[in-house]
Amino acid sequence: MPDSNLPESELLKSLLEPLLEDFNYWFARSTKLLETEEIHFLSDEDQSDLLARVKQAQQEVGAAKALFQATGGQVAIETSALMPWHRLLAECWQVSARFRSWQATPPKQ
Repeated sequence: MPDSNLPESELLKSLLEPLLEDFNYWFARSTKLLETEEIHFLSDEDQSDLLARVKQAQQEVGAAKALFQATGGQVAIETSALMPWHRLLAECWQVSARFRSWQATPPKQ
């Protein structure tokens, strides 16, 4: 008799693995931006806080990915765990877009 969980397991793996990779990628980009640039519209404290939250999320994503891999893709992640990462990335994207827009705007003379 075939394993009835195999299709669900493969579906989970095909969705969750790339999602975790995306989180890793975007959090790494956000970390680089926050560590290397002075974001003029954020206070030093706000920029440090955002960086700390991104680094915390990177650790959480890393732990989730390690657990997922250690179980052979048999462990799912609750949506309630994914949503804070998604909201944080949306915040980072907004900061990045505003920063890039500011860079592209020539200073007024």
